[in-house]
Amino acid sequence: MTRSALPLHRRTITVTAYEEDGAEIRVEAELCDERPWEQPPGGVVHRMVLAVRVRLADMVVVAADAQMRDFPHAECPLIAPAFEGLVGLGVAAGYNRAVQERFRGVSGCSHLYELSRALGPAVVQAAMSVNARRRAAGDAAEDPRASAAVMNSCHIWAPDGVGLRKLDAGWRPGTGPRPVPELGTFERPTGP
Repeated sequence: MTRSALPLHRRTITVTAYEEDGAEIRVEAELCDERPWEQPPGGVVHRMVLAVRVRLADMVVVAADAQMRDFPHAECPLIAPAFEGLVGLGVAAGYNRAVQERFRGVSGCSHLYELSRALGPAVVQAAMSVNARRRAAGDAAEDPRASAAVMNSCHIWAPDGVGLRKLDAGWRPGTGPRPVPELGTFERPTGP
């Protein structure tokens, strides 16, 4: 199989998170669809941004804003205000289902819907980064088990998985090398 040197389509999704006043995080997701073969070169078909603010105490979305910067139809931006419906959603179990019920199909925009789905895991990672940075700064009030927000998200964070066992053995998220060493590195030998 041969391939053309010029791609037919390129989609990029970028998610960036910022800490806001210590009590919230702001997470911005941007989707860009390009047709590199179009003239002029690199024609942008879609460029959309979805930004949310999330309260760290309970991981609830407190503000949401959708913007369409490049879009194919003049009417596309009319749906952007619907994504304010993210406000009040908890970014935890059930988030993806709630997003699907509110914005999938004709109730939304497929591109903003994809961004809203991408925001969930990024919010969890950003909250973990806040906790890790606080621990690194010596804020002992942050419980390392706060990382348990990722429970059941993969085999590492299964209820009997290695993530919790590493925490119990003394590992602190945000410290040490990546990848985090194997469990045995953290376990203390028992006996004489």
